[in-house]
Amino acid sequence: MTGLGVVIADDARLFRSALAELLTNAGCRILAEVGDADALLAAVEANVPDLAVVDIRMPPRHHLEGLHAAVRIRTSRPSVGVLLLSQYLEVSHLTELVGDVTRGVGYLLKDRASGGDFLNAVHRVAAGGCAFDPDVVSAMLAGPRRRDLLDGLTARELEVLALMAQGRSNQAIAAELSLTGKTVETHVRNIFQRLTLPIESGHHRRVLAVLAYLRSR
Repeated sequence: MTGLGVVIADDARLFRSALAELLTNAGCRILAEVGDADALLAAVEANVPDLAVVDIRMPPRHHLEGLHAAVRIRTSRPSVGVLLLSQYLEVSHLTELVGDVTRGVGYLLKDRASGGDFLNAVHRVAAGGCAFDPDVVSAMLAGPRRRDLLDGLTARELEVLALMAQGRSNQAIAAELSLTGKTVETHVRNIFQRLTLPIESGHHRRVLAVLAYLRSR
């Protein structure tokens, strides 16, 4: 994580400062600390960070300004990882955030994430991976699913894919589902094959699988 350039967007100055200290102690470079969505977009354009840590509700209306800005960043600056960090569970527009861009994306809830959870998510998202709180995954999957994408997966493969969306490693998935590591590896390989994901080195197949899963709902 050392040397990652980060922009922090949160209207609570004290919380913003605490995040900046935590990230600085972990070796990150804080490129900007801002308190509203317009300042976030300007900071990302000016600095092109590795990661933007974004609160969902910010001035002026304290509604979804941060989420809307995050969607714009995903479109205009796909090289920038986006990690939502909020006390609110808000799933509207999240499919737009997930989008078709394979760069890292995540969403953690402030009252559930420890400092270690947060730093692990920063590392994964900045590296191009995914990190979603389990409640976020459950909320995103609560609606009707398109039947043309994941019907080829077994129930167990869907369980594995849901845990992948939370950023779990194969070892952690094996422990959660009481499976062997080799069995999980087989399920993951089958998921890639059934979703016909490309194997070129430029594609992060694990992220592509998770994004396909979340977009299917």
